[in-house]
Amino acid sequence: MLSWLLGFLLKVVLLAPPILMALTVHEASHGLVAYLRGDDTAYRRGRVSLNPFRHLDPAGTLVFFLTAWFGAGIGWAKPVPVDPWRLKDPRRDMIWVSAAGPASNLAFAAVLALALNGLIATGLFAAYADWKLYLGRLLELGVQINVVLAFFNLIPLPPLDGSGILAGLMPPPLAQRYLAWRRYGFAILLALIFLPGWLPGFPDLIHWLVLYPASHIVAWLLPWTG
Repeated sequence: MLSWLLGFLLKVVLLAPPILMALTVHEASHGLVAYLRGDDTAYRRGRVSLNPFRHLDPAGTLVFFLTAWFGAGIGWAKPVPVDPWRLKDPRRDMIWVSAAGPASNLAFAAVLALALNGLIATGLFAAYADWKLYLGRLLELGVQINVVLAFFNLIPLPPLDGSGILAGLMPPPLAQRYLAWRRYGFAILLALIFLPGWLPGFPDLIHWLVLYPASHIVAWLLPWTG
């Protein structure tokens, strides 16, 4: 029991920092692009910030620890408030605001990969040390989590960012009907995540839309991971 508890705590210590930073970069980028396009709602509420505590959602944090207990950490941050009617061009600008989150995660993953590859090239990890192992694993997880988060949010299912991008490309009447699915979005998302493991033959869309492309991007950023 003690060894299992220590393993769980180690998993939390490893997962919490990269997940928090990935969510923080994601949400702050939404607020920043909205601010640049004319809506200062998020800015006035302190959401254009790299302080993780400004973006923490109590329920999302609790779910993170509960799911980490059973094997993997899944959580979410507070959505950034955006008033589309304060944007310079609501339909066009909401596309940019929605795309800012996934784009920032991909950019952050590239920065982390560059840092990790640079540290490896300098020979920092040639000699074993616990802190080096922790640092290397943190950076590697940071790359993986940011890439997965980017592709996950590009799924065109309300309220994920992909739906904001797709809605902005639709005629307004069609976009309104499409976004009305927001009330069912969370339930559909849970089904897409869990049903492939429970129902044989149920299509594993999360694998093909998220994990498969993310694995190729990670392999390109960190070729030594295989």
